[in-house]
Amino acid sequence: MTRATYPSDRTDGQWGRLSPLVPAAATGGRPRGVNVRGVIDAIFYVSREGCRWRALPHEYPKWQTVYWYLRRWQADGTWEAINDALRRELRGRAGRDAEPSAAIIDSQSVKTTERGGGAATTPARR
Repeated sequence: MTRATYPSDRTDGQWGRLSPLVPAAATGGRPRGVNVRGVIDAIFYVSREGCRWRALPHEYPKWQTVYWYLRRWQADGTWEAINDALRRELRGRAGRDAEPSAAIIDSQSVKTTERGGGAATTPARR
């Protein structure tokens, strides 16, 4: 049985590029019982649609499983490695160095702890 497809699903070409970057199943113990491509597609679905984990369509693996993989891959650096590999590939296709030589920080988006200057710390008058 094939499942419904969603706009957030990876194409076969995209999956072919991502699959070598996804960690293999751990050796020993119980074999992996989940389709990792379905997990990746589910993570992209939640990210794109902005829905709650529990609202994940039933065509995907269980939301608890998808969330577990997301958190595991965040903790072990898998997502960062995927991002780095895809960035290097994209920059190479554009004829640029694989690694950027500069970064820009927008001061308007940097949060501060100040609120209202000195007025926020002035005691109220009675």
